[in-house]
Amino acid sequence: MVEAMAPTRDDSLPGSGEPDMAIPLGDGNEASVIAASPASAPASELIEPGRALALADFSPPALAAGERLIRLAYRLGVPGPTLAAPFRKPAKPRLLATVLNPLPGSKVAGTALRAGHFMVHGVKAPITQIDFAGAARLAPPLERVVHSFAWLADLEAAAPREQVVPVAERVLAAWLAANPAPPSRPGKGPAWTVANAGLRELNWLVHAPLILSGNDKAQRARVLAAMTETARWLDKNVGRAEDLLAEVAGWCGIVAAGLLLPDGKPRRLFGEAGLIKALGELVGDDGGVLSRSPLAQMEAIALIVKLRACYQAVRRDPPAALDAILALLVPPLLALTHGDGSLGSWQGGWAVDAADLAALIAASGVRTRPLRDVRQWGYQRVVAQKSILQFDAAPPPLAKHARSGCASTLAFELSHHGQRLIVNCGGAASAGGLIPVRLEQGLRATAAHSTLVLDDANSTAVLINGRIGGGVSEVEVDRRTLAGEKLTGATRLEASHNGYVARYGLTHRRILILRDEGTELRGEDLLVPAGGKGKSGKVAFAIRFHLGPGIEVGLAEDGQGAGLALPDGSYWQFRAGGQVTVEESIWADGQGRPQPVQQLVLQGLVSRGGGNFAWLLKKMG
Repeated sequence: MVEAMAPTRDDSLPGSGEPDMAIPLGDGNEASVIAASPASAPASELIEPGRALALADFSPPALAAGERLIRLAYRLGVPGPTLAAPFRKPAKPRLLATVLNPLPGSKVAGTALRAGHFMVHGVKAPITQIDFAGAARLAPPLERVVHSFAWLADLEAAAPREQVVPVAERVLAAWLAANPAPPSRPGKGPAWTVANAGLRELNWLVHAPLILSGNDKAQRARVLAAMTETARWLDKNVGRAEDLLAEVAGWCGIVAAGLLLPDGKPRRLFGEAGLIKALGELVGDDGGVLSRSPLAQMEAIALIVKLRACYQAVRRDPPAALDAILALLVPPLLALTHGDGSLGSWQGGWAVDAADLAALIAASGVRTRPLRDVRQWGYQRVVAQKSILQFDAAPPPLAKHARSGCASTLAFELSHHGQRLIVNCGGAASAGGLIPVRLEQGLRATAAHSTLVLDDANSTAVLINGRIGGGVSEVEVDRRTLAGEKLTGATRLEASHNGYVARYGLTHRRILILRDEGTELRGEDLLVPAGGKGKSGKVAFAIRFHLGPGIEVGLAEDGQGAGLALPDGSYWQFRAGGQVTVEESIWADGQGRPQPVQQLVLQGLVSRGGGNFAWLLKKMG
């Protein structure tokens, strides 16, 4: 890649010109886009191409020789009580401390529980109809909530403890009756994945007052025995986790049990070493998780926050590496927030509400700004006054890391003053709530994102169970700041991917230029023959711009643009160098529920020798 030169002027960015003139941005060569002055050229930000995220390197806590021996012996199978107190009887099961829950749940979901229903992404499921044994499989989001006991936080938020304890005890008793003993290995029923078992152990311990406050001593003994058995099961099976985030959840359950159950020091030492190693493999150098999923990022933060509360309950300092990793995890997540504080819709996620995100960040205790250096996380973020642009400038996650992997390369989202203009559909991970499960794969497709699609084919193959196949393996990115005598300034992003090279011999290149005042976004999508020589024939293309909720659309008389009336009363104009149509779309809101929206589509046939399509989005008045 050649080092870029900063421009002195850019005549394709008029300060007050009419938006109905869609001016081409060139063929992607810098000389044809900007007139540069080598004498005054500052270095631009060049981002190296690549696929895999680099791994952060964290070491387990430093231990004395005796503690290292205890950890080794425990890993080899010596029972914890034998190592913790070899000359006395094992202590009776009990809880050593009460944890203060750091993450409040949903009062609405908790109220539904008190009324006899689980409520997940807008769908109510009667508790009496739930098969806790797992023979009749539930929708994936409901399954996670039920078997991880994440609902305990919701119940706690709904009413004073004495009013919700009976509900928690009834549901737990039904679950224990259906799951009397752990299986020999993971995967035998949804309750016994490593992720659900680890989350369940952690939630049981954090919310213990809800499930251990009753007068039934036999029930209390069963719950404590279940905690102990689950911890032992995790000790043996955490290495068989379904993915890295599931392994982290399993290790968090192990460490929490080591802190809060008797004779737990050997388990804690064992768990801390495994947890920090797993986190080091999960998190890239800039703090982004390998799945590139904001939902997974939030889950990793929540796990550490809850585990840190367990340390505080027993008045013990957590390993320094945990705080270091937490400080790494927060900035990438903030990079995907819009002006209203809610999240962008990426890798199966939805537009998580600002209040939910703010509560998580506050509980983390990390005060920081959004990530700027996105070489690993892969999402470019541009802030221009009241506008925020998010751009997926990296390959999808590797198949082994993907939970709801999406073919979203070179898609973007744009918001202005908290109002979303251009979005991605999102919501694949919430399918099974009000979003039907049958739509899950479609919501992960390239067409569900605001980018270019060739021949209705995904740029990366979308497989079942959240996995992805071959396609985009390399993305090249160039980010520059434009300035000159007639410009107020702008940020220029150029990126290309090779997802369509194997099938169509074409590389997709996208150029985005956002003015610093945030009221004008210019774009151009180019299809460039791979290897410099195009094939014969034509292929269908569609460039999709999914619109934010509440936007009213009116097509221009010439059919080459549209007017966009936003809920806040502002008016934007979209212009393109071709025929624009309006189609229906859906968007997953802050609770993962579907909302009807519209999309602008620029489509037609393009030669396999290549082509370019310029467009403009500008605020009027």
